[in-house]
Amino acid sequence: GKGTGLGLSTIYGIAQQNNGVVDVQSVPGQGTTFSLFFPRHHAGTDQLADADPLAQVTLGKETILLVEDEPLLLEMTTDMLSRQGYTVLVATGPREAIRIASTHAGSLHLLLTDVIMPEMNGLELATELESMHPGLKRLFMSGYTADVIAHHGIVEKGVQFIQKPFLMKELADKIREVLEAAP
Repeated sequence: GKGTGLGLSTIYGIAQQNNGVVDVQSVPGQGTTFSLFFPRHHAGTDQLADADPLAQVTLGKETILLVEDEPLLLEMTTDMLSRQGYTVLVATGPREAIRIASTHAGSLHLLLTDVIMPEMNGLELATELESMHPGLKRLFMSGYTADVIAHHGIVEKGVQFIQKPFLMKELADKIREVLEAAP
């Protein structure tokens, strides 16, 4: 009844980004078991990731409309963007995003939206918002890969896309790429 069924795709994305594997065993009438396998970590052999995730990030000053229907991801991404210097307008769904965009007095520089949401998809939302804010740049995000999203016709190949989950630096770099691209 609720949700968009992105939980497994997000787990798969996390496993892939960490050189892991998801194994599924299913027996009719007995249930399904999901097993996650990750490479063993050998203490002391790897350098710790940069202690300050903002150390190599270009800070921004633009206004971003963030649309994400998963509360935890919305909070985390809002924090990431705020720490990078952006003004973040937050919407939990397409209808709220349209309301915010229609009442926002200033410029909107970027729409960062989930692709698959209840009510309408990210592409439909972007099309509607562009009529209110011509020149609005857009960056789509999803737990599904870009190929899967493109295959289903929700987002065309070649559009700006970032796969969830993402690191702060990956998000920062992608946002700068989109904002600095020629119109």
